[in-house]
Amino acid sequence: MRSVILLVMLSTVAPAAAQVPSFATPAVYAYMKDLSSGKILYAKEADTRIPPASMGKMMSVYVAFEMIKRGDATLDQKIMVRPETWTKWHAQGSTMFLSPGEQVSVENLLHGIVTLSGNDACVVLAEGLGGTEENYVALMNKAANKIGLKNSHFANTNGWPDPSEYVTARDLAMIGEATIRDFPDLYKKFYATESFTWGKTLGKGEAITQANRNPLLGKISGADGLKTGHTEEAGYGFTGSAAQAGRRLIMVVAGLSSFNERIGASVDFMNWGMNAWTGIPVLKAGQVAGQARVGGGVVPEVTMVAPRDMMVTVPRGQGSERKSRAIAVAGLTAPIAKGQKVGELLVTVAGNPDTRLPLVAGAAVEKAGTFLSAWLWLKSLVGL
Repeated sequence: MRSVILLVMLSTVAPAAAQVPSFATPAVYAYMKDLSSGKILYAKEADTRIPPASMGKMMSVYVAFEMIKRGDATLDQKIMVRPETWTKWHAQGSTMFLSPGEQVSVENLLHGIVTLSGNDACVVLAEGLGGTEENYVALMNKAANKIGLKNSHFANTNGWPDPSEYVTARDLAMIGEATIRDFPDLYKKFYATESFTWGKTLGKGEAITQANRNPLLGKISGADGLKTGHTEEAGYGFTGSAAQAGRRLIMVVAGLSSFNERIGASVDFMNWGMNAWTGIPVLKAGQVAGQARVGGGVVPEVTMVAPRDMMVTVPRGQGSERKSRAIAVAGLTAPIAKGQKVGELLVTVAGNPDTRLPLVAGAAVEKAGTFLSAWLWLKSLVGL
């Protein structure tokens, strides 16, 4: 059970009931979420299992980012390209054009994966950081479980066709969301790179520059990720993200029939998400929303605040009538850590489903000693 702490009316002008903006996509599977509000804007066969193709490489990169953040790997760390790995992967699908025996930094391998979609780069990175590709795949599945993927399993590091490997459009979006949230600096460093140069041509020995296949780069303002994929079995797919006007969207399209269809479907989908919907600011980071009662603490209440700038997403033109109320988690007891979730902000916009946004403790609340606890209990009995 929850207790209502605060009710705030933000407007009194009632609009007509909202209608969800319509959209049609040639993608067999599609999903879009506004990360700024948490609202799912579109879902089409979003929980159907599909082959990841090269979009599975996002999970390989996530694990590498984890290791870098923990200090278990560094960007300048060098990894040798094993001749056996080169023999297997130098001509298998997309390649970074690595050479057998060369020493390559983790940073360059990550560019080779994210920008060039190199199958060879994935395996070399996995062997260097995990000992074997099998060990690294185990780390990928462990990370997938931590992120909360409900319908995905990885069998290799690069998305090469394997009957035991599968993802869903929703889970692919969750990988992208977790990457953006957990590693913002690394995400910015690697995912928006438009081209990368590595390797040399046979004969003339000219440097090889390959362009990022991201269909949104240069076409959608604020586009900065994430990963394309293509195999015969999976068709053409893309997991993408863009940020505009304080909003960040993440999208997935999959099962498309051609390279050009993927470009059109991706651009149209992101344009729809940005233009047919709008974000309404609700609270600024740190803004007070209400008070939550705390049992057994040195103080009886804790301030509930917004952990970040928060907004709700509604169809463009809607939102003139809205109200919000802060709801505290019932039965809170000390100790309470600053930043701990202690409630939710329930936002109602006329004609739209309610949105729930997290509220956190604005300050820590220590546990009261025995004497103080007894005094507070007695005080509550006599109404002091």
